[in-house]
Amino acid sequence: MKKGFFTIMSAQFFSSLADNALLVGAIELLRTSGAPDWHIPALTPLFALFYVILAPFVGAFADAVPKGRVMLISNTIKVIGCLLMLFGANPLFAYAIVGLGAAAYSPAKYGILTELLPNSQLVKANGWIEGLTILSIILGVLLGGQLLGPAVSQRLLAIDMPMMDTSIGSAPEAAVAVIVVLYVIAAIFNLRIPRTEAPLQPLSHSVSGLIRDFSSCNARLWNDKLGQISLATTTLFWGVSGNLRVIVFAWAAAALEYTTTQASSLVGVVAVGTAAGAVIASMRMRLDQATGVIPLGILMGVLVIGLNLITNVWIAAPFLVLLGAIGGYLVVPMNALLQHRGANLMGAGRSIAVQNFNEQACILGLGAFYTGMTRFNVSTFTAIAVFGLLVGGTMWLIRRWHANNCVRHRDEVMHLLSIARLDKH
Repeated sequence: MKKGFFTIMSAQFFSSLADNALLVGAIELLRTSGAPDWHIPALTPLFALFYVILAPFVGAFADAVPKGRVMLISNTIKVIGCLLMLFGANPLFAYAIVGLGAAAYSPAKYGILTELLPNSQLVKANGWIEGLTILSIILGVLLGGQLLGPAVSQRLLAIDMPMMDTSIGSAPEAAVAVIVVLYVIAAIFNLRIPRTEAPLQPLSHSVSGLIRDFSSCNARLWNDKLGQISLATTTLFWGVSGNLRVIVFAWAAAALEYTTTQASSLVGVVAVGTAAGAVIASMRMRLDQATGVIPLGILMGVLVIGLNLITNVWIAAPFLVLLGAIGGYLVVPMNALLQHRGANLMGAGRSIAVQNFNEQACILGLGAFYTGMTRFNVSTFTAIAVFGLLVGGTMWLIRRWHANNCVRHRDEVMHLLSIARLDKH
C-alpha cells in the first residue's frame, strides 16, 4: 500500500469509533430524559438525512477540494454536533448535525482510495477500510456501553477541572465528553493525509447545475450493467444494517432483558463477524468475481428472521457472529466493484456521493418505517421478521436481475468484467 494509506485508515478509525460510541450515548440520553420510545429508532434516519439532502453537493465538493481537507472540515462539523449534544441540545438534532459531517466525510474517505491506489488493490483496500470500520464499530459500541456503566461513569464524573464548571452531571454527558476527544484525535490524523496527484474538478456555482450533474451521475451508474447490481446490493445491505444496530438494542432488551451497556456487547459481536468476513473477502475475492456473492444476501435475510427464535445469549453470540460474517463477505467485493465502475464513469467523489445517496435514502426510508412501527407499538420481533423478509426477498430479485443481464446483455457484462479483471492502473 502507498504512503498515506494508513494515515487515512487511522483518521477513519477514530472518526468512526466516535460515531458509534456517540450512538450509544445518544440512546441513553434519550432513555434517561424520558423521551418517547420512538425517538430512539429515529436517531438512525436523522443521521442519514443529510446524506440524502446534500448528495448532489458533497460529491462535487470532494472532487473540487483536496480530500484530506474535506475530511478535516467534515470532522470539525462532527465535533460541533457532539458539543451541542453535550451542552443540552436535543439529541436528535445534535445527532443529525453529526450526520451532516459524516455525509461530507464519506465521499472524500472512499474517493481518495481510487486516487491513491490502482484498481487491482481496491478490493484489498476495501477490506482494510471495512475491516477497520467494523473494528471501530465493535470498539465504539463497546466503549459507549462501558462509558455509561457505573464503574467508568462514576470515575469520569469525579474528575474536577480547575477553574472550569463543565455542568456535566450524568453518565451520558460524561460519555459524550470523552467522545469529543476521539473526534479531535481523528482531526489530527486528517491534517497528515497527503495530497494526491489526481486533478481537482471545478465546482459549479449553480445549485441547479450541481443537481443536474448529480442526477446524470446517478442515472449513469444505475444504467451500467454491473454498477446497477453492485449499487442495488450495497444500498439494501447498508439500509438494513444501518437500522439493525438499533433493532439489536431493542431485541436484547425484549428477548434477554439487557441494559444498554449489556446490549452494546451484542452489537459488537455482530461487528466481529462482519470484520472477519470483510478480511476473508479481501484476501479471496477479485473484482470480476464480486457478483458471485449475491446468494449470500438471501441467506443473510433468512438468518435475520432466525434471530426471533433465540432467547439464550450463548446461542445468540455465535449466531450474530455468523450473521455479521456473511454480511462482511458480501459487502466488501460489491463495494469495490461499485467504486471501480463509478471511477470509470465519473469522478471518485461523485460516484461515492451517488452511492451514499442511495444507501442513506434506504437507511432513511427503512428507519422511518421502523420508527413508525415503534410509534404504533409493533413488537420488536415483528419488525425483525419484516426486515429479514425484505432482505431475503430483495436479494432474490437482485439475483434474478443480474442473471437476466447476463443473458440479454452478455457481451456488455463480459466486457465490463474483463475491464475489472485487467485494469491495473
